[in-house]
Amino acid sequence: MGATLSEPVTIKDTNAIRNEDYIVGSSCMQGWRLDMEDAHTHILSLPDDKETAFFGVYDGHGGPNVSQFAGLNLHKRIVQNEKFKSGNIEEGIIEGFIALDEQMLSDELMRKDTSGSTAVTCLIRNNILYTGNSGDSRAVASVNGCAIPLSYDHKPQNASESRRIHEAGGFVEFSRVNGNLALSRALGDFCYKQAKDLPPSKQIVTVVPEVTVHELNKDFEFLIVACDGIWDVMSNQAAVDFVRAKLADGLPPEEICENMLDHCLSPDSKVEGLGCDNMTLIIVCLLQGDTQEAFIQRVKRPADLTTIEKFDIKPEETEEYIPPEDSASRRSAPSEQQFIGSVEDIQQIIASLRHGSLEQDVFRCLNVLSDEDGRVSNEREDDSAPQIFDVTKEDGKEEKPKEESKE
Repeated sequence: MGATLSEPVTIKDTNAIRNEDYIVGSSCMQGWRLDMEDAHTHILSLPDDKETAFFGVYDGHGGPNVSQFAGLNLHKRIVQNEKFKSGNIEEGIIEGFIALDEQMLSDELMRKDTSGSTAVTCLIRNNILYTGNSGDSRAVASVNGCAIPLSYDHKPQNASESRRIHEAGGFVEFSRVNGNLALSRALGDFCYKQAKDLPPSKQIVTVVPEVTVHELNKDFEFLIVACDGIWDVMSNQAAVDFVRAKLADGLPPEEICENMLDHCLSPDSKVEGLGCDNMTLIIVCLLQGDTQEAFIQRVKRPADLTTIEKFDIKPEETEEYIPPEDSASRRSAPSEQQFIGSVEDIQQIIASLRHGSLEQDVFRCLNVLSDEDGRVSNEREDDSAPQIFDVTKEDGKEEKPKEESKE
């Protein structure tokens, strides 16, 4: 896990926003980590497309700069894309992610930044839910009380991800890209995107998201969009059950978000990293023409477990995906847990020193052990307190970025 605070920062940045279509709550908390590197966005009516709602969570690593930049700009790159404007929403989302990377590379400060970020976004337009995901944050829908995954985690050991990494000249070691990065798709991380002869989709680490599409109906109750600080601790179904029970009791989603953060926070920092990460969570209640009272009655219904049969959910054993619920990456990836913790871990490092260039392998292993994210540190002496960009727009109004309190 790496260095942690002696006591967790439990101050929460909590927000609530609603209109006739959605009741939304969000909250984020630094927890045991030395810094807050998450950002999130919820916009009920995009300025450039009033009929579109947008929700996003960005989990930074190596610093907060990329996640903050994404929180303020990714939705703009998507809706201003020509593919999106022409009605090709899926391609518009993909090109929007790519455009954000290009925007950072054209920015004098951002192009020098070595941090990166996940991005999971839910965009609702004309009653269609589009989920774009790059990395290992995750979105889940409650459909008749069943947890339906809207995204799948991108890990270096996934077969298709590993294939791309190797074809681009990289390698996977210790379940990490080049022995260092514990996810295989991300915004930023430009040191893994240096092959000028390859398109963005073929780079060692690609920004290109996977996009899933679902037509909404009254069976869809709410969405949970969260970083892996939540999903490391709770399964998809456990999270849906937690939220659904509290909504049925009449609790507002922002209060449920705070309750879930407290539920996931570890009581100490010596539990292999679980519950010690930054945590960010958005709950989106889908009213779909109902009053709040009618919505509560919907979530009070018994869960219909046959609902899952109606969805094309990727099977547990495929070459592309390790199932999010019980994946080996969730149990043992060094970014979520501690890296050195067993004789086998030490033996792996020793074995790695026996091939290739000794100097390169020693340097690579030192990089893996360098900090809690397994990355070379990107800290600067003049770094100020990190900001959480919680953009809540309705009718064109936007909140200014708020600075997160630090203890």
